[in-house]
Amino acid sequence: MTAAPLTLLEIEALARSAHEGQTDKAGRPYAEHLAAVAEGVRLRGGSAEQQAAAWLHDAIEDEALSLTWLDSAALPQSVKDMVLAVTKRPGEPVEEYTARILATPGALLIKEADLAHNADPARLAVLDTPTRDRLSAKYAYVRTLLGLTAP
Repeated sequence: MTAAPLTLLEIEALARSAHEGQTDKAGRPYAEHLAAVAEGVRLRGGSAEQQAAAWLHDAIEDEALSLTWLDSAALPQSVKDMVLAVTKRPGEPVEEYTARILATPGALLIKEADLAHNADPARLAVLDTPTRDRLSAKYAYVRTLLGLTAP
């Protein structure tokens, strides 16, 4: 008998716990970014599965959760696929990364919400100029590769 799929509230709690103590580049609690991306997905009309993947979108990349955990988690395969699609792999060219996102149903909306929050001028404003300029250029290039218009 398989376990019942985790609810969106359970996934949120799990993601918040897994990222406990982590901060973003601006020194803010990392859970704020996860919440903003999940809300961005919701506001863009994303499904509950896309919102779940948004909560988990950085968990593997940031080593907050393991691939083994994701593989055995009580999650729909589509959620797992979206999480893996938006997980940047060490040394992976950005062109391969974005191609995988585009090839995975539902993943583009998650990355769009992620980029929108990452590129938020208020978030970028607290960074030093070289970091802000580097990240702004990086986010713009990724948006171009994904065929997304300005935030």
